[in-house]
Amino acid sequence: MDRFEAMSMLLAVVEQGSLSAAGRTLRVPVPTLSRKLSDLEALLGTRLLIRTTRKLSLTDAGIAYVAAARRILEQLDEAEREAAGEYTEPKGDLVITAPILFGRLHVLPVVADFLAEFPEIDVRLALSDRNVDLVGDQVDMAVRIGALADSSMIATRVGSMRSVVCGSPDLLARHGDPATPDDLARFPCVGVDVFSPGFSGTTWQMRMPGAKTPVAVPIRPRLLVSTAEAAAQAAVMSVGLTRLLHYQVADAVAAGTLRIVLADHEIAPAPINLIHAGRGQLPLKMRRFLDFAAPRLRERARPF
Repeated sequence: MDRFEAMSMLLAVVEQGSLSAAGRTLRVPVPTLSRKLSDLEALLGTRLLIRTTRKLSLTDAGIAYVAAARRILEQLDEAEREAAGEYTEPKGDLVITAPILFGRLHVLPVVADFLAEFPEIDVRLALSDRNVDLVGDQVDMAVRIGALADSSMIATRVGSMRSVVCGSPDLLARHGDPATPDDLARFPCVGVDVFSPGFSGTTWQMRMPGAKTPVAVPIRPRLLVSTAEAAAQAAVMSVGLTRLLHYQVADAVAAGTLRIVLADHEIAPAPINLIHAGRGQLPLKMRRFLDFAAPRLRERARPF
């Protein structure tokens, strides 16, 4: 059997939390994945996984083996990169992920300039509002907006982003400007109904007078949408106030079709970081992109 393949499959199952999720990620049928893991356990002469209908967990032997397998595969990956010349000249494939709208507006132009500068490097830019697992999904680098949950990642700060409440001039003319977050109760609102820290369909995080931490302020969502672009467009159409990251409404604010309110009650701006997994020496393709992209993204993020 191919032990490296079996190790990779085991790590995918552990990281994804189930055989079916790992099968989708690896594009391997679940029966094949299950058989490979069983063959690995037979080779080792011990159980690695405890599988039930509801959950999957590692045995003590599995915990130790997974840690060793991760080290081995990382060393193998580094050896292959070195043999391919990725530590001696900038070349190869680079996988980058970023939020959809921020990626389209700000990361894509930087990537386009980078490709012109480095003809031996090819980029796959995956735009998604889901925070992907860099190691599990084999992503080299990510643009993240917000606090970083994983302290094992190496982060390069490139800016910060305000969270703003805004509405159309017509809506504000009819209802008046809210003076405090408590005034939001009398306004129709547009909520973004996605799983994102700090963004709820029925509450908005705001800074209240005298409060040391942000407060979840209830709102009356006349409309819930699943994307920031839809929320901004609905706000322009006077459906209600909306609360979004500044870059998501910057064009509408500049055009005068949206106006920011409650600026004195905004929470602290969210950090923008370029992150990558900590794994010792960086391949030159990643080092070149980091050095190229960081100052350009800082410049693009400066207005926010």
